[in-house]
Amino acid sequence: MLSIESSPSSNDADGSVAGHGHRHRRQQQQPQSQKQKQRQRQKEMTIQDVYGAELMDDDEEEDDSDWEPSATTQPLEEVEIVKWFCTNCTVVNFGAAGADGGFHCDVCGEHKDSRILQQGCYASPFPEVVFADGYLPEKNWEPSESGKDNNHVCGTLSSSATAVGFDERMLLHSEIEMKSHPHPERPDRLRAIAASLAYAGIFPGRCHPIDVREITKEELKTVHSSDHVEAVEMTSLMFSSYFTPDTYANEHSARAARIAAGLCADLATTILSGRVKNGFALVRPPGHHAGIQHAMGFCLHNNAAVATLAAQAAGAKKILIVDWDVHHGNGTQEIFDKSKSVLYISLHRHEGGKFYPGTGSVYEVGSAGAEGYCVNIPWSCRGVGDNDYVFAFQNVVLPIASTFAPDLTIISAGFDAARGDPLGCCDVTPAGYAKMTQMLSSLSGGKLLVILEGGYNLRSISSSAVAVIEVLLGEVPGCELDDVTPSPAGLQTVLEVLKIQMDHWPFLKTRFLELQSKWSSFLMKNGGKQLGKRGRAMVPLWKWGRSCMVYHHILKGQLRKREN
Repeated sequence: MLSIESSPSSNDADGSVAGHGHRHRRQQQQPQSQKQKQRQRQKEMTIQDVYGAELMDDDEEEDDSDWEPSATTQPLEEVEIVKWFCTNCTVVNFGAAGADGGFHCDVCGEHKDSRILQQGCYASPFPEVVFADGYLPEKNWEPSESGKDNNHVCGTLSSSATAVGFDERMLLHSEIEMKSHPHPERPDRLRAIAASLAYAGIFPGRCHPIDVREITKEELKTVHSSDHVEAVEMTSLMFSSYFTPDTYANEHSARAARIAAGLCADLATTILSGRVKNGFALVRPPGHHAGIQHAMGFCLHNNAAVATLAAQAAGAKKILIVDWDVHHGNGTQEIFDKSKSVLYISLHRHEGGKFYPGTGSVYEVGSAGAEGYCVNIPWSCRGVGDNDYVFAFQNVVLPIASTFAPDLTIISAGFDAARGDPLGCCDVTPAGYAKMTQMLSSLSGGKLLVILEGGYNLRSISSSAVAVIEVLLGEVPGCELDDVTPSPAGLQTVLEVLKIQMDHWPFLKTRFLELQSKWSSFLMKNGGKQLGKRGRAMVPLWKWGRSCMVYHHILKGQLRKREN
């Protein structure tokens, strides 16, 4: 049975909010017992430890320890320093009280008093109430008094309609324990997306709501073990609890997870029946890390898996799941690893297993006769952007998916590979997400369900979600991304995937040879080059219990600015 950890003490720096990951480090010539201890230590590492190590590595590039003020340096005037957390990206900031412009986030540029939770991605990042199109909307998005916001009258469902699944009770799932830093998977994620959709007149408005239903235990047990289902239900009796150091629950979390899974299941069956054309599940907690017997990585129940099993029960014979969350969906892969009726394709940062959760290598292809029905496209570095994703779609995702010919396509749509995300550190734009959605719309007769997974920069996830839903509504992406040139690292990854998968999908061999011939000079010219340090501006400064590191990096940045 899944163990639920008790809430760590707020005075325990090492037990505070934890991680979405662990690092795998290689040590040569270690005794076996020491290797075993290291593996255990790696499992216990949190996402903050992972990114903390990255900051430590970055810090070694320059050493300012010998810097001393000159004798002519004038004494600084005393000012009050205000500590605040950015609403948009959660990064800690320090600003001088009363200073003009002193309250913009050092990382994402959002102002401390930004109205992003009221107007979403259309809000100005500046303190002045000036919006993208130059006028103040008549109404901000606000939670309804009933706690639900799904009963808008938007007309009857139709075969050409786009449905949205949303319920405000999912906002009640939040971390209770007061930490030194806000948890990235927070209710504001849904608030910002809902505000963006309302401002744009998309939902409520052009999209249709579906009735809210909590998933039953029996339905959950088609995906998860009984012990897992009961463990999640048990959290409703606790004020605060943890499955892993980063995966929290409160007394409302079990219901929020049931609502999220219920919305996904019902959207899948509604789309499959033809009552609507496609749909977007605006849900949390996310799900693709939740496996058969475990909750982890902010995820409680696997929403995409629940939707898949519901669709199969309703008559779908083949389901395609495309997971573009920046983290590998280890839970989804585990659930369908032996299934030939579900094709799972994941695009994610991997970096030789050093990026959370460490799974999803190119060699993980399925098992027990289902080899080839798991396709991993593991990026080798940060900074991957539109061109690499679209190139992978053109040469791996669509060719395999088209041959598979699914009855329903599900996207595990994490937006943490988006430009500006503090965890993903990648460079996908809303136009990139729109293009990928358009490409997948050509499958399954347009029967497409998009399920929200990760994404932790509110402006990035809001603008990306709007772009995706606009495509679901039939709009054509404004930016053409057809003739793309991949990065050397992205091209190398695609070739590696094709080389492995052509053993299971033989038609890929011709494509592999063509790409190898076409791009060989490009690879030779750029051999060894990767995306380098693109995206480093968004290296997160989460330092649970390591505030000295935060101060050190911030102060170094301020000193460099003054020198320039």
